Amino acid sequence: MKSMSALFIVALSLSLAVGTAKAEEDGLFSSQSLTPETALMAASAALENCRAEGFQVAVAVVDRMGILQVLIRDRYAGAHTADTARDKARTAASFRTNTSELVEPTQPGQPQSGVRQVPGVLMIGGGMIIEAAGSLVGAIGVSGAPGGELDDQCATAGIEAIEDLIAF
Repeated sequence: MKSMSALFIVALSLSLAVGTAKAEEDGLFSSQSLTPETALMAASAALENCRAEGFQVAVAVVDRMGILQVLIRDRYAGAHTADTARDKARTAASFRTNTSELVEPTQPGQPQSGVRQVPGVLMIGGGMIIEAAGSLVGAIGVSGAPGGELDDQCATAGIEAIEDLIAF
């Protein structure tokens, strides 16, 4: 029994050594994220689009990990809109999908409904992923228009404003 345990430990040590050598070769990874200037440009375009429609909103842009980069709240947007916009953007980045696509599968009684209990997760329209060359580079969240569909329209305008900068 002891020899089997010793053999297992030796085998595990060898596999870890091989894995470590491979990790040293591949010790880093590269990823793309929005610059603060690009994030600000997207947020400003979304805000302007909502203003043109008569909506007072807040807009948040997060990086690919869901960390806040930019937050803009229009002068008459409600106090809750800043937190809501941030949560929508974080949710989109975290789940790597637009929040409007998460509404239905997370309804009460659905198998994924439990994710609604995760702090900071918001399953309503207005959070959209930002991709470049098929990779997630950030997300944008808009809150304050009368409905998630209209928040999505403003977020889309923000993404469209930076498409030329992030296309590669």
